[in-house]
This record gives sequence, C-alpha cells and structure tokens, in this order.
Amino acid sequence: MSTVFMFPGQGSQAVGMGSDLFERYPDHIAEADAILGYSIKELCLENPDGSLNSTDYTQPALYTVDVISFLAKLEDEDITPDFVIGHSLGEYVALYAAGAFDFATGLKLVKKRGALMSAASGGGMAAILGMDADAVTTALADLGADSIDVANFNSPRQTVISGLKTDIDTFAPQLKERGAKRVVILPVSGAFHSRYMKSAADEFEAFLAGFSFGSLKIPCIANCSAEPYTDESISSNLIRQIYSSVRWIETVKGLRKQGADTFIEVGPGTVLSSLARQIK
Repeated sequence: MSTVFMFPGQGSQAVGMGSDLFERYPDHIAEADAILGYSIKELCLENPDGSLNSTDYTQPALYTVDVISFLAKLEDEDITPDFVIGHSLGEYVALYAAGAFDFATGLKLVKKRGALMSAASGGGMAAILGMDADAVTTALADLGADSIDVANFNSPRQTVISGLKTDIDTFAPQLKERGAKRVVILPVSGAFHSRYMKSAADEFEAFLAGFSFGSLKIPCIANCSAEPYTDESISSNLIRQIYSSVRWIETVKGLRKQGADTFIEVGPGTVLSSLARQIK
C-alpha cells in the first residue's frame, strides 16, 4: 500500500488560493517576487486586471501555491509520498517534490514555459464529457478532423482535444451528435499538448540547455509516457510534455497496479481527486 501526491495544473487556479500560506513561507514568496518581477501574493489574492487566468501568469502562480501547499502538507501531517505526479504544469511541482530542482529553478522554468505557451496563439481546446478517448478519436476520424489531437486522457469520462481554434469551434460541437454528453470549449488561446506546440517546445529545449538537475528521490511519473522519470530523462520529458498528450488514465492505473491506494491532491481545487475516483 502506498500514497501518491497529485499536483494540479492550469484550470485549478482560483482567486484567493494560497491565502493561508503566503505569510507562512515569506522566503519563498520573496524569491518568487524577485524572479517574476511582481507580487505573487497580490496576483493570487487580488487578481489585478484578471491576470490570474492568463497562461503566463497562471503557471507561475499555480507552481508557487502548489509548492507551498506541499511544504505545509509535509510539516502539518508528517507524511511522505511514495510517488508524485502532476497534471501538465503540476508535473513541475512533482519534480520539485522529488528533488529534481529547487524552488527558484522550477519557477524560472515555469515562467519561461508559461510565456512560450501564452505566445502560441490561434489554438483552442475543448473538454469532451461522457465519452471515452477511443470513441472521441473514432468520431474525429469519421468527421475528417485529423487536424485535432487528444491533449488529455483525463478519465474514462473526460477527454480534452486540442487544435486550431477554427477546427475546435467547427468539430467539437459535432461530438455531441456522436455520443458526448457535454462539450465545453475551454477558455484558452493555445492548442496546448498538441502538435501545434512543437515550435514552443523547441524554444523551451534551448532554454533548458542552461540548467542541470538533481537526482530524483521519489518516483515521479511522466505525463508524456506514463512511465517513471529517470535522472537522465528530465529535460527530454519536459520538452515532450509541451506537445504530447497528458496520459493521466495510464498514470493512475499504473500506480494502482503498483499498490498505490491513497491519492492525495496537494494544491487548489479537487479536479484531480475527482479524476482519480473515475479511474479504476
């Protein structure tokens, strides 16, 4: 029997997140402010200009709140995870928890990742509910929508697709006629976790070349492969992750096979806890 810590990514942000933790970790917050050039506390608690929902601000904010939530969890509950996983952006927090890099290094990576992903405009995404991934891919093929990729294999009842905005707006609603219970166009401007992010990934690869990483002390499962990270695969997996599907179903199932029976979401929201319950 083992415990998994799960760290949420974009979509879990909310005004007020981290409100009980900022005063508790002043050194981390001061470091974040210095790296980012603005007040992370003000962003999370007051959301000036609605910036919290803009990708280049969302990612550093979630990374910071997830990290201090993790530190508080360790201190308050005297619990150490046997495995760590994170959904998309959350994978950076999982790697931090596993010892791949310190807080500041992770934040610098996330800041760059958020900026690159924010600059990749013209894309769109949609959540397809009540329809498994096989049915979604079959329906997209029948519609001739081969320009659309599956971005997130989230649960048997939730699949997220990604592509050019015009294609998402055209084809996603048609999936309701093919068996989807609901189709939700997501409020994003990029085709995240799809082939359209390859140029952003290439730029990120050049940026990553300036960093080195530590040895992992806790097993961390990669979004892009649903396989454990190795010390040698940190850079390559983080590059692939930008344009590859998030294989969340395989990740959770694989951990269950290894005896994981307790999945704890660390950070704002309950999205990942809900997904884990749907994955048997």
